[in-house]
Amino acid sequence: MKQVVRIGCGAGFSGDRLEPAAILVEGGKLDYLVLECLAERTIALAQKRMAADPTKGYDPLLERRMELLLPLLKKHSVRVLTNMGAANPLAAADKVVEIAQRLHLSIKVAVVTGDDVLATITGFEKAMETVKPLSQSGLIISANAYLGADAILPALQSGADIIITGRVADPSLVVAPLVHEFGWSLEDADIIGKATVVGHLMECAGQITGGYFADPLKKPVDGMANLGHPFVDVYRDGRAVISKVEGTGGVINLATAKEQLLYEVTNPYEYITPDVVADFTTITLQQVAANSVAVEGGSGKQKPATLKVSVGYKAGFIGEGEISYAGQQALGRVKLAGAILQQRLQGLFQDLRIDFIGCSSVHPASLGQSCQPYEIRLRVAGKSLSADGAALIGEEVEALYTNGPAGGGGVRKYITDVVGVLSILIDRTKVNCTTIIKEA
Repeated sequence: MKQVVRIGCGAGFSGDRLEPAAILVEGGKLDYLVLECLAERTIALAQKRMAADPTKGYDPLLERRMELLLPLLKKHSVRVLTNMGAANPLAAADKVVEIAQRLHLSIKVAVVTGDDVLATITGFEKAMETVKPLSQSGLIISANAYLGADAILPALQSGADIIITGRVADPSLVVAPLVHEFGWSLEDADIIGKATVVGHLMECAGQITGGYFADPLKKPVDGMANLGHPFVDVYRDGRAVISKVEGTGGVINLATAKEQLLYEVTNPYEYITPDVVADFTTITLQQVAANSVAVEGGSGKQKPATLKVSVGYKAGFIGEGEISYAGQQALGRVKLAGAILQQRLQGLFQDLRIDFIGCSSVHPASLGQSCQPYEIRLRVAGKSLSADGAALIGEEVEALYTNGPAGGGGVRKYITDVVGVLSILIDRTKVNCTTIIKEA
């Protein structure tokens, strides 16, 4: 068995850049490459794509990523773990095999299934966010459980070059290969807690190399246009050192590591995953070289008896309209436009929102200095049960052209079919995972 395993993270979300993963494979001397491309929002969008076309539903950048990476992965003997299967991992595997055949490459793909638990949902389950039965929210169209490392291990043991999953917990993509290579027990909560710490630090790729950290005044980061993604050396005892490929942009230091460590962590004493309830409070970080941070510590308690399930439901339609005003008294005219629309649309939409982009669309104007922009854009949005109802917002915004106030231009209008997302917990014994092999 290996004494150290090197894992790179080449993508931290669905729309991430393509080239950092290729740089990691070519220059990182990796054992594994993780492509973490799934979130609640992206799996809901994937469900919409699969509903429109049963051969789709996987990550929209899967083809481009694999066309770029497959030759490099074979050349450098790097294995891939990715959740780019999204709502349809079997179709994703078929597409990867198709690409490999076109490139005259021999590969083995393992598909992890079982996260789709729609058939087990009754609608009486109470959503964690609303504490109301799911059926009260709308028509349920998808339910995907967060799988853990135990679901991925058979795929790794198959010897597959590419492992494709649907919904799995983000850190589990790192935990699984470590368990596989080191022979760790999934019941050893402390070592799995340490592995989960490493997985959490790595999962967002460019965030730990300075991407989400950078601020040109307070926290400047060099080379942002060529931001490198991280790799980590993990040792048998759970110690790890996070680095990046030499010559790439960005920075890995104690500050970037600490920010990522706390990212999306509401309780550092109990960070709950399908693999373990991890304790982040016992971690120590040390800068051991330029762009290298050592990670030690972390512990855990027994994994939970339940798995979180992300449930998608039909949530109606959002109508939007935008129009710009510029010149003298731009703010006064845009406020008048907003007041007109408020009066005409009041009571017709759920959550009608009127924003002045450039003044108060993100933070209220009261939080900043006096807002007197030379140009400003009005955005109006609201939710309706029907597409025709949602269309009214764009129509009313467009009517401002001639119905005033003066000087409006650049109207755009949209209607979006909305998939809402809620969460429930399900007994993990109700989730049955399988591994399916496909080869080119």
